[in-house]
Amino acid sequence: MATLDECRRALHDLAARLESNAEARGKLDLDRTLACRLTDLGAAFHGRITGGRLVDITDGDDPKAKIALVTTSDELLDLVAGRLEVSRLITAIRANPFDLLKLRKLL
Repeated sequence: MATLDECRRALHDLAARLESNAEARGKLDLDRTLACRLTDLGAAFHGRITGGRLVDITDGDDPKAKIALVTTSDELLDLVAGRLEVSRLITAIRANPFDLLKLRKLL
């Protein structure tokens, strides 16, 4: 099981990767709140996806988030490190189908 600090760092690493991808791919029309809920740690983070970027990452849950990733800490680290494809976590992502398609393009 990963630590809370490792998960926080992984989300910031993901934000940096999305930042570089956004510059290369151009702007993606997706502006949604995001919650990342870690079931094994009983913790959560939230932020916002806007213009293909993940911004304003902070501790705590956002129960009204339009996109929610509900997973374990190890799966989050594997996803960010590229050891786990987003398609394997598709059932752990709660979002409308159009947002899911856009999110897959981002990752």
